Amino acid sequence: MTLAGSRKKEGKYINPIPTSDGGLGKLLPILVEYATNKAENIPKKTLGPFKTDTAIYNTPPASGLRITWAGHSSLLIEIDGKRILTDPVWSQRVSFSQSIGPKRFFAPPMALTDLPPLDAVIVSHDHYDHLDKATMQFFAGKTIPFYCSLGVGQYLADFGIVKNYINEMDWGDSMMIGHDCVLTATPARHFSGRGIVNRNTTLWSSFVIKGPKHNIFFGADSGWFEGFKDIGEAFGPFDLTMLEVGAYGQYWPQIHMGPDYATDAHLALKGKVMMPIHWGTFNLAPHAWYEPAERLLKYAKQKDITLFMPTPGTPAEVEEKGLNTKWWKPFMS
Repeated sequence: MTLAGSRKKEGKYINPIPTSDGGLGKLLPILVEYATNKAENIPKKTLGPFKTDTAIYNTPPASGLRITWAGHSSLLIEIDGKRILTDPVWSQRVSFSQSIGPKRFFAPPMALTDLPPLDAVIVSHDHYDHLDKATMQFFAGKTIPFYCSLGVGQYLADFGIVKNYINEMDWGDSMMIGHDCVLTATPARHFSGRGIVNRNTTLWSSFVIKGPKHNIFFGADSGWFEGFKDIGEAFGPFDLTMLEVGAYGQYWPQIHMGPDYATDAHLALKGKVMMPIHWGTFNLAPHAWYEPAERLLKYAKQKDITLFMPTPGTPAEVEEKGLNTKWWKPFMS
């Protein structure tokens, strides 16, 4: 395949290749799997507490590239003088209600009010674990540029984000963050929708973030597809790839990768260092909460991949030697 803009069929966005998104037809076997599952989906030991020393943001990273992982796909990226927040979710639950639904394993490592000044916020798609109403309402009225996939802007506007600061992007679109950082929306293999009736009416994307010195890839949510090779050819190599490794399951293999396919994606993208995201924060699949990290260690060793796995909330600079704190190990039962 080649890189191209998104396409629709009967008013719905479609994936770059035919994809099953594990819809209502698979609901019964999924429910049975959850009911009979014996894996440690939720940590028996409370994770954390994790706390960000926000004073570090007063000093720019010496390398020019520093990442603070707030959990799941929420990242504070410092790249060549710019600060970019991705898919920020600070609520306790990822759901239409804060009374039910998957609950955080650990509290956000810093308050939203303690975030340093931001140059941009990226929202990859409209799922609750990537687009959080309460978090967006914190940013309501603020003059921070938002970059999102096609159609997601309607939610941002409803949540109070200033319309003039909402930038919707199709696959292949590029926009500037400041005068020297280029953001490009690239294809992903996933789906969208915040309810039963509006599935795939908005787009889902991955993103290339290229500064004067560093070039990185934010994968958001995606199943494996050959498009990673095309992205690597067009935009790589990447100093860092941030790829989802969690929330995989046998009934939805085409919309989430898991560690095995994520490491393949990293190699296809021509990545130098890989950071796993979308794991260790919410119970969204039948695997043990720590399983993605443990499996990733195995695949990374087999494929000679350098990992970047900082402790949640701890700002860490990205270097070619990588980083692995194995922070989850003490909490495994």
